[in-house]
Amino acid sequence: MIHRYKCCGYNIVMDVCSGSVHAVDDIAYDIIGLFEDLDKDGVIKEISLKYPGVPVEEIEECYEQTVSLKEAGKLFTEDTFEPIADALKQKTSGVIKALCLHVAHTCNLNCSYCFASQGKYHGERAVMPFEVGKRALDFLVENSGSRRNLEVDFFGGEPLMNFDVVKKLVAYARSIEKEKGKNFRFTLTTNGMQIDDDVIDFANRECHNVVLSLDGRKEIHDRFRVDYAGNGSWERIVPKFKKLVDARGGKGYYMRGTFTHANPDFLNDIKTMLDLGFTELSMEPVVCAPDDPSALTEEDKPAIYEQYEKLAELMIKRDKEGRPFTFYHYMIDLTGGPCIYKRISGCGSGTEYMAVTPWGDLYPCHQFVGDEKFKLGDIYTGVTNTEIQSEFASCNLYAREECRGCFARLYCSGGCAANAYHATGSVKGVYKYGCDLFRKRIECAIAVAVDRALREDDENSDL
Repeated sequence: MIHRYKCCGYNIVMDVCSGSVHAVDDIAYDIIGLFEDLDKDGVIKEISLKYPGVPVEEIEECYEQTVSLKEAGKLFTEDTFEPIADALKQKTSGVIKALCLHVAHTCNLNCSYCFASQGKYHGERAVMPFEVGKRALDFLVENSGSRRNLEVDFFGGEPLMNFDVVKKLVAYARSIEKEKGKNFRFTLTTNGMQIDDDVIDFANRECHNVVLSLDGRKEIHDRFRVDYAGNGSWERIVPKFKKLVDARGGKGYYMRGTFTHANPDFLNDIKTMLDLGFTELSMEPVVCAPDDPSALTEEDKPAIYEQYEKLAELMIKRDKEGRPFTFYHYMIDLTGGPCIYKRISGCGSGTEYMAVTPWGDLYPCHQFVGDEKFKLGDIYTGVTNTEIQSEFASCNLYAREECRGCFARLYCSGGCAANAYHATGSVKGVYKYGCDLFRKRIECAIAVAVDRALREDDENSDL
């Protein structure tokens, strides 16, 4: 399967199953488009009619180059992965590599679009006691098999509302690393309200990554991210974010924003983050009920698509100026990237990755917390709801019929199970709106990667 499109001045051809990406001229682009429908003579005739000034010999040479690429497995490659999808998933069965610790089911902000019901997850407010968190870390070690690197995300609600426990849990994890032969990597996700020098010192010493919630422009951020008195938080958190990021040397963090129906022109929010000096950025489309005022609509799509294209153009422009920045959804490695297991199996929610509530219950991920039918078990007895876990274990790329004809399927791995469930009632469903946005992001991300690769080739050829 191939996918052809034009973006940022490039004619791009993706060979879906080999992962090959080709930036080609107009003639090659059109030849590849006709290649499977016409024989050689038919293709050459069509191309000659379209490009009357081009010698036939040149068209024939381009056609033969297309044949060579096909023979080399770089064009029109068949999908050979489906027969091994289940076997690949089984290889990591029973091995947990990451936990999302809900150290605080409470929050000091009252964001209307919050999927977690302002941090309560549709239940009671609570914070995780140290002993529960300690047992969760032991549970992770006990169920991680021979895996050395383990990931732990301190999450909420707002985890800094239980900061003393966070510090104690990290200290405990460090105390057992050598004995257990493990290496813990911690992430802290925070709205920034309680960041102070102690938090900054701790995060820079212990956290592999810090995720900071900022929606961009002050008027957009303060529209949703308000305290319980209805006051916006932008002016209070931005100076703290800047101090933390400066102390980290501008690395190992993400500014994570959410765009909604109120700001489909989210590129302006990204530009605000850049103007503030932040260069590691993420801007996520809101996921909420269709009747929510924040929900993105079909009418928003053209504007969102345009924003993604303009974002790609901005990244290319700033690359050339020596002022690059990272956009999370545009991080694509054309020469390596995720292994085929990850491309087929996805994030591993419910199998390799789980969320832990303040009282120790296990859920497939943070977006399922509070929905009792998805409770997997707890950190004391382990996974007891094997039926639900089996459903997640079988949730690979090929479990979704709609994915089979999608050019982006080996980049999204079938998409987010939580988004699929909330949109369709099944973790094996398809969140179609999210798919449309993902496909556009992939096209733009590959265009940026192509530009960087070609520019690097040019620079190396000049050496």
